Amino acid sequence: MAHAVAVPQTSLLGTLMVWAASEAVAKFARIGATMVAARVLVPEQLGVIALVLAFGEILKALAENGVGQRIIAASDADLEATCNTAARIFRVWCSALFVVGCGIAAALDHFAEMRETALLLIVFSTQFLIMPLGLVSCFRAMRNGQSKAVAAIAGGQIVFSALMACVLLLIWPVAAAMILPRALTAPIWALSMRRLHPWRSDPAAGTMPLRPFVNFGSAVLGVEGIKALRMQADKLIIGGILGMEALGIWFFAFNAGLGLATSFCNAFAIALFPHLCATEAGGSRRAALTDALRLGLTILVPLVVLQAFLAPIYVPFIFGEAWAGISQMVGVLCLAAAPAVVWTAISQWLRSEDRAGVEFIASTAITAVIIAAVAIAAPFGLNATMFAYLGAATIAQITAATFILRRNAREVTA
Repeated sequence: MAHAVAVPQTSLLGTLMVWAASEAVAKFARIGATMVAARVLVPEQLGVIALVLAFGEILKALAENGVGQRIIAASDADLEATCNTAARIFRVWCSALFVVGCGIAAALDHFAEMRETALLLIVFSTQFLIMPLGLVSCFRAMRNGQSKAVAAIAGGQIVFSALMACVLLLIWPVAAAMILPRALTAPIWALSMRRLHPWRSDPAAGTMPLRPFVNFGSAVLGVEGIKALRMQADKLIIGGILGMEALGIWFFAFNAGLGLATSFCNAFAIALFPHLCATEAGGSRRAALTDALRLGLTILVPLVVLQAFLAPIYVPFIFGEAWAGISQMVGVLCLAAAPAVVWTAISQWLRSEDRAGVEFIASTAITAVIIAAVAIAAPFGLNATMFAYLGAATIAQITAATFILRRNAREVTA
């Protein structure tokens, strides 16, 4: 994958702006649902939602197994065979994730007597049975330069889901109102992807060997799993140490602050990988990385800092005066997205260079540092935890990025 592939070369800034807009609209829609939830639910109910989404998002991250990126990076001659193999992997893997989700739900019910949480996790996991219907079409569309349409579909699904959640919360103020729409709107995404880029398996094209998928996918899978753990483990730790009410408060602050800022990083990652794959390996790709870092530091990081400073204004205005007391927590957590912009660029560059194994090792170290910091700080309360999270995330991600760039520079000059 280190070679350039036949991916249509598009403007990184243009694609980034579309994905950033899609992510921002989707995140604002979910913040709208969170705003309604904050007004009609109690912190304990928010804690149930947080726990379901923590487990659910970890499982969803494991669906990012690198298979889609093999489709984007495949040569024209191997494309159909690659898609045939990818479709089979998607079906088997997503079915396995559904089973794992049900297993976690059974454990929550049996060992922790959390039946409501268990049932909602099963509902959340039904998405995995729908996803394979649209995944091949999704990645073929991105390969074909239709990233903007893919972004619109993804954003549209989330907006519709959030609107449905708002309506349900107003007429049925329970935790299930925040989870059900995610499952109910999954078929809309799948059907839209199939309509955007229709595809049928061509048996005559054959299949590709599984080993390249396994070698690349295992590293990507590890990275995505570690990244999800980094984003969700804090909630599991806080819920276990401080209880469901504290977890509900942390969940709200996290979503109102870092959740929105992280959407910029997600857009950056989605736009950057195809852009790097379309660039010749070596010096040209390293130059493209430098340009991407410059873009992130001049556009995305200032947006993150601006959001953090505006937290004392928008939190009470949007969510109500009852939540004004956690404005500082929202702002501090938001700042944690700034170093994530840098690490996002480095991680996508490593994948384009077929060095996902290096990314996995670095991501594991970053996650370990953040989890350790949260676990140490959590017994001292949420204020201590938010500063520990910010400090650990900044030091770990910037250190990893700097080390990798310096090591690559030495390899080039050697």
